[in-house]
Amino acid sequence: MTIQIGDRIPDATLTLSTPEGPRPISTAELFGGKTVALFAVPGAFTPTCSARHLPGFIDNKGALAEKGIDTVACVSVNDAFVMGAWARDNNLNGTDDIVMLADGNGDFTRQVGLTLNASGFGMGERSQRYSMLVKDGVVSQLNIEQGGEFRVSSAEHLLAQL
Repeated sequence: MTIQIGDRIPDATLTLSTPEGPRPISTAELFGGKTVALFAVPGAFTPTCSARHLPGFIDNKGALAEKGIDTVACVSVNDAFVMGAWARDNNLNGTDDIVMLADGNGDFTRQVGLTLNASGFGMGERSQRYSMLVKDGVVSQLNIEQGGEFRVSSAEHLLAQL
């Protein structure tokens, strides 16, 4: 079942890429007591994700902060090393910028019901493209893209909802 507005984010563990190596982070630590703009991409370094989705959140991070967003986070069904490389490739400096979260086995993605079968592209099970606003662990906005589209999950769309 797909997570809905008003639902609590499930207990899960994601992974951060740090200079000391991969570090687990719980959803309780990530979302507790904060307002988080979370967006998900099917894969790091993929065309739309790299050319439009991540750059939109990079460009609008300040505007999102002005609207009360404490943390902007990106999640993908990739490992922490790939997410770390993608962050470096985009000149992101750890958690001071956009928090890059690895959902290596897709556990979080399955728990929120937002998987994507990308086997036809040789990518296996991935995440659908979406954005959500999470306040103290509860979903208050949810924007799920239809297959192949990039509109409602953009930083600009989420910013307009605030």
